[in-house]
Amino acid sequence: MADKTAFEIPEPMRTFADKSVDQAKKAFDDFMTATVKAIDKAETSAKSLQSGTQDLNRQAIGFVEENVAATFEFAQKLVRAKTIEEFGELQKEFLAKQAEAVRGQSQNLTEMMGRVASDAATKAKG
Repeated sequence: MADKTAFEIPEPMRTFADKSVDQAKKAFDDFMTATVKAIDKAETSAKSLQSGTQDLNRQAIGFVEENVAATFEFAQKLVRAKTIEEFGELQKEFLAKQAEAVRGQSQNLTEMMGRVASDAATKAKG
């Protein structure tokens, strides 16, 4: 006696299910590929930004060293001043030189920050 309760899945339905699984797998594979690429770009951008930040830090430390050296040189000149007029002239010169130095240093750091940001953005875009 044949089993009349057995149910056979029709071929078109099995074909459709098979194609659906294949499409879902492909969509997932595409998603994972895009995710890996996005992570790689983010890591590249972060490395670029980190490297640029290190350069900025080194430059800023260099500026601090320059400014401290200039201040000590100024202090040595002040203690050797013989008149109040000489003292005032030394102070005036120092302030003018430091104002120019700070202007140049600020401009340099601003340009560096722009390059770092631009490089990081360019690397992020790939």
